[in-house]
Amino acid sequence: MPDRTPTPTAATAKYIFVTGGVTSSLGKGIISASLAKLLQARGFRVTIQKFDPYINIDPGTLNPYEHGECYVTDDGAETDLDLGHYERFLNVPTSQANNVTTGRIYDHVITKEREGAYLGKTVQVVPHITDEIKRRMLLLGQTGDFDVVITEIGGSIGDIESLPFVESVRQLRWELPENSSLVIHLTLLPYLKAAGELKTKPTQHSVRDLRSAGLQPDILVCRSEYPIPAEMRRKIALFCNVNINSVIESLDADSIYSVPLLMLKEHLDERVIKKLKLQGGAPQPDLEAWKDFLGRLKNPTEEVTIALVGKYVELPDAYKSINEAFVHAGAQNECKVTVRSIQSDHINPDNVAQLLHGVDGVLVAPGFGERGFEGKILAVKHVRENNIPFFGICLGMQVAVVEFARNVLGLPEASSTEMNAQTPAPVIAMMEEQKSITQKGGTMRLGAYDCELRRGSKAAKAYGRNHISERHRHRYEFNNEYLKQYEEAGMIPSGLNPETGLVEVVELANHPWFVAGQFHPELKSTVQSPHPLFVRFVRAAIQNRKGSSGEMIN
Repeated sequence: MPDRTPTPTAATAKYIFVTGGVTSSLGKGIISASLAKLLQARGFRVTIQKFDPYINIDPGTLNPYEHGECYVTDDGAETDLDLGHYERFLNVPTSQANNVTTGRIYDHVITKEREGAYLGKTVQVVPHITDEIKRRMLLLGQTGDFDVVITEIGGSIGDIESLPFVESVRQLRWELPENSSLVIHLTLLPYLKAAGELKTKPTQHSVRDLRSAGLQPDILVCRSEYPIPAEMRRKIALFCNVNINSVIESLDADSIYSVPLLMLKEHLDERVIKKLKLQGGAPQPDLEAWKDFLGRLKNPTEEVTIALVGKYVELPDAYKSINEAFVHAGAQNECKVTVRSIQSDHINPDNVAQLLHGVDGVLVAPGFGERGFEGKILAVKHVRENNIPFFGICLGMQVAVVEFARNVLGLPEASSTEMNAQTPAPVIAMMEEQKSITQKGGTMRLGAYDCELRRGSKAAKAYGRNHISERHRHRYEFNNEYLKQYEEAGMIPSGLNPETGLVEVVELANHPWFVAGQFHPELKSTVQSPHPLFVRFVRAAIQNRKGSSGEMIN
């Protein structure tokens, strides 16, 4: 057998690879984030990256119904929604390097081939594609910023498109020094009601498929609806060739934020630390702040209902970050936030009051395209006229601007040029630098941009400061030609980009809580740092529920 040849550029980081089998949607992202949280709570520097097997360069052009929301990082990367979980759990920003797709890998290799970089060689999956995958798997570990890099492999074992990633992990495990890497395999133990028991065969088959690809899992995490008996753990260990204490039970949880504590109870972090021979961490993870968050989350003293008006409400993952931001803000306010999803297509002048009846606040969600636009305008008109707390995000802000133009400024044909290119009152218009762009992918205003908030505004009071930075994903902007008319009529541009003068936040001075932002605040809300606009919006909803809707909320 040839000697193990360490990769010379692997630095000192340890690498954990997380794969999944049996079925999709088992929660590889949550297990990865939970393990990372436990290691971080012991003092280790941890990051997580996601390798997705689809051929799109990134999810930026995917319909949310296809892949859930598109998560945007500070550096402008359009990424998988699992990166949102990583940030929400770790409170550490991710970047372009944290999400890689098959499409990006192939695009890079083909570009190099066209440049002649391979010196006339026949370009193949092995070694050229796998070498590029391995290079990217090691990148974050080579920075010196992290002790542990967790890599989640998208898809399920057995999928054709995942094979190059699995092969790359196999090669890396051979090339890296001993005790520098391990594989965690997430599987399902289905419960057969007729038989009245859990079944291990799907897990056995999944591990067999993984081993046939050259990978032996070090730890098995078994999703289950019921506790796994000790005898069944021994059976899984025997047939899957793992230690019995490396068969980890992952029961369905009441909240994804409970999973780190469940994994702590199963000693997942201890098994990882022992197998990787990690040195220097605390004897036990410090999870006091996390437990305090869970205590407030599970023992609310208040309850509100928020209407989420959007066009993709049938799929909860389409607004994943918004829903999670409400969890964080709700816990901060010791309040249970019930989100009532309302399809904006279904709103019309006859039913808008009925659909929004009984809600304590309304959030109009981001999105693209004309479908549901008029329904959102009706929702904004209703909350503006009835003093119901309102929060608009991205398109939600643009809708608020258009509604105000039509019903307050006396511009009945006002619109966004995205919806009506011929509108005589383009209060929302395409940015000048966007007009010559024909490609859709990665060409919007993306990533973090600065914003200066007006002193004394609702937004500034919510943040507690006047200078902020928020993430963007859009092509259209507030048209500053109408700025003076809006100010005179009472819609305040309370946030401006300091370099371009573009309007980032609008609010109404004579409304209890009517704030809308061009950016996506939900993308920066974490367990440790709930987003201040969501926190203040939930507080406004609480006050509205208590009957103080006529008061100004600061």
